[in-house]
Amino acid sequence: MISDLMRETKGRMKKSLQALEMDLRAIRTGRASPALVERVMVEYYGTPTPLNQLAVISAPEPQLLTIRPYDPSSLENIERAILKSDLGLTPSNDGKIIRLVIPSLTEERRKELVRLVQRRVEEAKIALRNIRRETLDDLRDFEKEKLISEDDFYRGRDDLQDLIDEYGKKVDEVGERKEHEVMQV
Repeated sequence: MISDLMRETKGRMKKSLQALEMDLRAIRTGRASPALVERVMVEYYGTPTPLNQLAVISAPEPQLLTIRPYDPSSLENIERAILKSDLGLTPSNDGKIIRLVIPSLTEERRKELVRLVQRRVEEAKIALRNIRRETLDDLRDFEKEKLISEDDFYRGRDDLQDLIDEYGKKVDEVGERKEHEVMQV
């Protein structure tokens, strides 16, 4: 029973870590990365659709992204969505392909992005703490209902703390890696 709960908790923590990694991929560094625009929502026939479902996104050069839509009629919608996004990029359209030149980041912008990374890391830690609290509540309920002994409760609580420590370190590592990437010139 406790092992099932821990397995479920570990899965939820893993998903939180993956969500953080996806969020951080969308934060711009000095290099072009398709992940930067993959999740931009484009209005396509009245439905908001992620850009990666509407076009091939590639990075032929370190400072350039190209977007080739599957449907050429969606070119203007894609361009409009990129302009509306908070990326701060201006697309150039040649009728078939959209090109995005990724400018170098200023020192001030880099520091701003590092603060954003730190905020996202803190949000991930809060999510982990919420998962811990919910699991601890479940353990307490199991003990109250006499499904587990008091010793099992304390053992489960210690295992849960070990899990939190492990995923807390992983979240910090992911954040530090992204901060280093952003600060690299």
